[in-house]
Amino acid sequence: MRVRTATASAALILAALTACGGDGDGKAETKPSAAKESTKKVDCADQYVSQKEWLDHCAGKEGAGTGGDGTEGGAADLKLGEPAQTIGDGGTGVLQITPDTIVYVKEGSGEKSANGTFAVVTMKVKAMTGAPTEQTAPITGDGWKWIAPDGEAIDFDSGNSTMISMDKYNSGGAVQPGTYEWDSEAFDLTAVQAKGGTLLYTDGDGTAYRWKMPTADSGPGVAEVKKQLEY
Repeated sequence: MRVRTATASAALILAALTACGGDGDGKAETKPSAAKESTKKVDCADQYVSQKEWLDHCAGKEGAGTGGDGTEGGAADLKLGEPAQTIGDGGTGVLQITPDTIVYVKEGSGEKSANGTFAVVTMKVKAMTGAPTEQTAPITGDGWKWIAPDGEAIDFDSGNSTMISMDKYNSGGAVQPGTYEWDSEAFDLTAVQAKGGTLLYTDGDGTAYRWKMPTADSGPGVAEVKKQLEY
């Protein structure tokens, strides 16, 4: 009886160990299947990537830029020359906008500043997806504004700012896929408003992007911008 009992006990232990081994093997088999779950790879540099794919897979990567909504805890202000990825007018497409150069002048395009100083900012505007994309229009309440040091928001049509015009920096309409254009925005400011201001752009998704502006002429295009403003 003892021999039979010992044999039976050994069989039970062996069966238990086999069962445990089976569970372990089963778990090991589930790992490869989970790892095989496909993750779609998107070429963020491809001009024909759709807007949804770009936003899902590319936004937030290096070079994508950041935006702040102007509220406490929002993203830090960008600097002149840093890009931001923005949604186009009406929520269509993605534009990479890079303010490039700022020039302060008392007169330009044959017009004197009504408030004392024109702040003229140029920017590179590049379409990042397969859809033609436009900047948001001021009529919608979005687009470009200048934020004075005390927080006052100044519209694009302040003083005589709409009289400023330059041949090169005059993008109009939609930017086509795989291309970029140069644009500009001018503000007619007082001396106080111009010192330490912030450039604000609100895109087609309602997200605000802010660039802290230098207090003196800055950027690679200063000489060219001044030359164009002489006409």
